[in-house]
Amino acid sequence: MEYLSIGAFARESRLSPKALRLYDRLGLLVPDHVDPATGYRWYRADQVGRARLVALLRRLDMPLARIATVLELPGSKAADEVAAFWAEIEEHMVGRRALAAHLRARLSGRRPDMYDVTTREVPEQTVLALRKHLLSDDLPAWIGSSLDRLEKAAEEECGGVAGHPFVVYHADVSDESDGPAEACVPVADPEAARVYAAAHRTIEVRVEPAHRQAYTRLTKGQVVYPQILSAYEAVEGWIADQGLSEGAPCREVYFADWPSAGPSDEVCDIAYPIG
Repeated sequence: MEYLSIGAFARESRLSPKALRLYDRLGLLVPDHVDPATGYRWYRADQVGRARLVALLRRLDMPLARIATVLELPGSKAADEVAAFWAEIEEHMVGRRALAAHLRARLSGRRPDMYDVTTREVPEQTVLALRKHLLSDDLPAWIGSSLDRLEKAAEEECGGVAGHPFVVYHADVSDESDGPAEACVPVADPEAARVYAAAHRTIEVRVEPAHRQAYTRLTKGQVVYPQILSAYEAVEGWIADQGLSEGAPCREVYFADWPSAGPSDEVCDIAYPIG
């Protein structure tokens, strides 16, 4: 069996001796044996392929814990894990690219002009509501599960759904701010809703007062962070231009079947109650 010193192995594997010592401690690249007298590390020549794979995965900025997972998988499953990791990176970059575009527009003083803002009258509604503090990464899944739960309760226990579901943002929800957000579903039978809420402590029932709303309509493709921020700013700018004021927290009103909608289908309104 051919053995390589840490220096020779570093040259063959394209990893530094410092990195090799780290990967030894983490169990990613363990020397075949260590001389008990000198402490010298010796690697087998057939470990070079594994070492080069680690080096390539690190060039993808793959975390060491995930590299350990890839190394333990058979070929096809390891390839799937790399593909999944890269898909996550690309999704993250799409979000960062959109955020950079939003910041460029904001810092250059350009106002969003692709959104049509109009108004409507909204009647008083009794709603079932779920409120939670959460960050933006958890928001999409929470919205879907919460509205599904509330709509099911409305249909089965509260006389049916009496209006479009919506989500109210009582404070900012972002990477650093946790809201809270409030998922709401209007119900047809207010008394039944109060009975249901009394038996389910996490669910509230409240009356949403009649009000006038300023809103803009979005396609599914536009309901992504941070592009959606431009829609909020468009409505806020319109309200200010009209000399009006925001009368209650902003909200997203969902009026279409989200799973079946395509990117160009209209699905959601960004709305502000106005005074």
